[in-house]
Amino acid sequence: MKATAVPLRRTWLFVAGADAAAHRAAARSGADVIILELEDFTPPELRPKARSLSVKALEAWRKAGAVAGVRINPLQHGGLDDLLGVLPAQPQVIMMSKVDAPEQVKALEQATGGAVELVPNIESARGLLRAFEIAGASPRVSAMLLASEDLVTDLGTVRSRRGEELAYARARFLVECRAAGVEAIDCPYTFSDVKGAAADARYAKRLGYRMKSLVHPAHARAVNKVLAVGKAERAHALRIVKAFEGARAKGRDRAKVGGALIEVPAYAAAKRRLTER
Repeated sequence: MKATAVPLRRTWLFVAGADAAAHRAAARSGADVIILELEDFTPPELRPKARSLSVKALEAWRKAGAVAGVRINPLQHGGLDDLLGVLPAQPQVIMMSKVDAPEQVKALEQATGGAVELVPNIESARGLLRAFEIAGASPRVSAMLLASEDLVTDLGTVRSRRGEELAYARARFLVECRAAGVEAIDCPYTFSDVKGAAADARYAKRLGYRMKSLVHPAHARAVNKVLAVGKAERAHALRIVKAFEGARAKGRDRAKVGGALIEVPAYAAAKRRLTER
């Protein structure tokens, strides 16, 4: 169940597990995927309540047209209780936090059974260095998420609006996921302003990301708009396709569009862009 086999899901919204009001707001957010968060957003003493709310929450999100999932703690740190508590809600996606070894994914695969998608969360330098192995640990890994807050702590720095401290990690993570054939989900913008969230999404898109995680429901529509292929992008891609095919028909090896030399890779990318939503 690799990246080529799953539909494009631009926005992945995390929602506090025990907050029923937040569950209702998430259903109205327009996010493509909504995740019941049982890790840091939900204190340990509230996790039983969050698990009990999972059936109603996930059902509401599916009715709203979103993919409904959960994020559990590592299996050895309460994740098995999380898993048993939310499986009756029939999550379509199961995320697991703090994955830094492929063995954790294999254990999750065995614990879940069925065909539910698995999305490991990479939150440490060690996890980043093993991302390719982790992605290949199960055929049910459809995507992986780069989580920012624990990662910056592990790197010995702090989160900033511009995100310079994560520049290398975000670029490398995308390469690791592409090489493994799974989708890469970019880290969330952890500040409240919508303008900043959109700018951060544009940066991620420039790197090559097609999916981004969110921690604020107000960011969903703005980020969806950034990550969608807009009219101008589609028109430019069409110009590239027509110019390249016209050049080839005349026996030339490349075309020129707006001063850029268009060769086979750029042509292939433009054709792919025309198929995206």
